[in-house]
Amino acid sequence: MKKVVFLDRDGTINIEKSYLHKWEDFEFEKNAIEGLKELKDLGYEFIVVTNQSGIGRGYYTEEDLETLNDRMVTELKKFGIEILECFYCPHHPEKGEGKYKIECDCRKPNPGMLLEGIKKYNVDVNNSFMIGDKKGDLKAGEKASLKSILVLTGYGEKTAANLKEEYPIAKDLLEVAEIIKQIKKTGC
Repeated sequence: MKKVVFLDRDGTINIEKSYLHKWEDFEFEKNAIEGLKELKDLGYEFIVVTNQSGIGRGYYTEEDLETLNDRMVTELKKFGIEILECFYCPHHPEKGEGKYKIECDCRKPNPGMLLEGIKKYNVDVNNSFMIGDKKGDLKAGEKASLKSILVLTGYGEKTAANLKEEYPIAKDLLEVAEIIKQIKKTGC
């Protein structure tokens, strides 16, 4: 079984920018690459799970998103970081008509993308994590039986200020690696 860190994309791996879909607007978050390297050294593999309602809203296409994700994966490979897969939910968050305006199981906080990744890649949920900057990321991880960690990048600080539940909190992906080391050492 694989040990996997599931990662939200926008605000976790890259700097949050509304409806990001062009590579020229993409920027890695501070310490994202360093954190991913540390996590890889701890024996983790990576799956990206990202809500992309901009597709459902008609702001960009699935092809635009796939092009951006492919470029991100290619850039990370230059640092020895492999992404198993990028799962995305293209659905508009509100009910309505049309191809993308549906209620779905994949849009976080629903765990659909995570459950698909768990099944497809034979993930050891007891030794895997969900990392993100929004409550929906944390809840999706929880619903998929993963330990969730909040990062303070992206919307993380705003999320932390409004959280009623207890989650480990890291300033960035590099600190996530330190928290996971501590969890592995202490068992909690």
